[in-house]
Amino acid sequence: CFPGEASVALEGGGTKAVRDLQPGERVLALADAGELVYSQVLAFLDHDPGAWKLFYTLHTRAGPRLALTAAHLLFVAEGNCSEGAERPPAPSRSRPGGPVRAGVPGPWPARLSRITRVTLRGARGAFAPLTQQGTLVVDGVAASCYAVVEQHHLAHWAFSPLRLLHRWTGAAGGHGDGLHWYPQLLHRLGGALLDPGRFHPLGVARDAR
Repeated sequence: CFPGEASVALEGGGTKAVRDLQPGERVLALADAGELVYSQVLAFLDHDPGAWKLFYTLHTRAGPRLALTAAHLLFVAEGNCSEGAERPPAPSRSRPGGPVRAGVPGPWPARLSRITRVTLRGARGAFAPLTQQGTLVVDGVAASCYAVVEQHHLAHWAFSPLRLLHRWTGAAGGHGDGLHWYPQLLHRLGGALLDPGRFHPLGVARDAR
C-alpha cells in the first residue's frame, strides 16, 4: 500500500493523490520492456483511509522518494544496474545502493536511480490501486501493484481472472473501503496451495500490506 498523499501522473497531464484516484482513470505505469506507458486503474486492492500504517520511504539519488508498506513489491536492479537483472523485492528488504526505476511521462524507458537511504514513518491511510499493467509510477518511482507474494509475475498471473472480469463487465468490484474480495480469496488459496517461501514473511500481518 501507498500513503494517501502519494501522487501519480495522469494521462493528459497533471497529477493526482492516490487516495483520490477513481477506476477508469489512466496513470503512468511500467511496461514489461521497461518503457513508461499509461494504464487504466481497474480497482483498489486495498482502500483504507483510517488505517495507521508504517511506511518505508526509499530516497533515490535522482530525487524521487517512494513510500510504501513493508510487503509491497517494487522493482530493484541487481548488482551493476543491468536492465535484465531486475527483481521485485519488498521495501523491508531494500538497502542503500540498490537501483530502482524512476521516470517521468514520455515514450522512453524509466531510468535507474540508486537508493541512497531508507527511512520509516507512520501515517494514516493506505491505498493500493490495481492497473491493467499491474504496475504504476508513484512519486516518480516504479512499483508493482501487488504485495505479500514475493514474485511480481506470479502475482500478476494470479490476478488475470480479475482483469478478465473487468474486460467482460467493465468493473472489477471492490469500490468500498477495506481489502478487495479477490486478494482475500487469493490469500486463502495461496496459504493452502503454495510453499510459505512464496510469501513475504511480513505479508501475513495485515499492517505490512
